[in-house]
Amino acid sequence: MNNSQSASYQAGQAKAQTQEKASGLMDKASNAAQSAKESVQEAGSQMQAKAQGAAETAKEKLGMNN
Repeated sequence: MNNSQSASYQAGQAKAQTQEKASGLMDKASNAAQSAKESVQEAGSQMQAKAQGAAETAKEKLGMNN
């Protein structure tokens, strides 16, 4: 292998490694985003349940139950 072929091979290797690292970072970012989305959805569900409970309590105290 001459110097030109060696340099070309090494450049290809470096490119492949960079692409693999970038892919891994994108996967990590995607996983983090999905986790954050799920956390926000869970928090929203908990808040909704608490609000419904508070509304029911207020209705009971005001005698507005059907």
